[in-house]
Amino acid sequence: VQVEESGGGLVQAGGSMRLSCTTSGFTFGTYSMAWFRQVPGEEREGVSCISYTGTKMTYTDSVKGRFTISRDNAKNTLYLQMDSLQPEDTAKYFCAAHTYPACRDSWARAQGYAFWGQGTQVTVSS
Repeated sequence: VQVEESGGGLVQAGGSMRLSCTTSGFTFGTYSMAWFRQVPGEEREGVSCISYTGTKMTYTDSVKGRFTISRDNAKNTLYLQMDSLQPEDTAKYFCAAHTYPACRDSWARAQGYAFWGQGTQVTVSS
């Protein structure tokens, strides 16, 4: 199994960035997928989740209206479009795969995800 995030970097506040997560080695189209983020010394925080068909999405309150999660099951790839970025969005971003096809009420908890990537750093300057 391979899960690899890309697209991170440095951006000014108010800017945009698109993260990608390419996967292989498992049946991507049957898993719900999520983005998490983590800053040093803090717990990993659930950012957004998308169902296996891509028809149901959910977001943590702090990113609603600014971030958009999507997936392309034909390409086994997950995306996160981030707009109106703020310095508090600075973190390492991870994608994760869950065997349950829908986003459960507990989606934002890191426990229970089957596969994780190594993360990509996003830094937003003020």
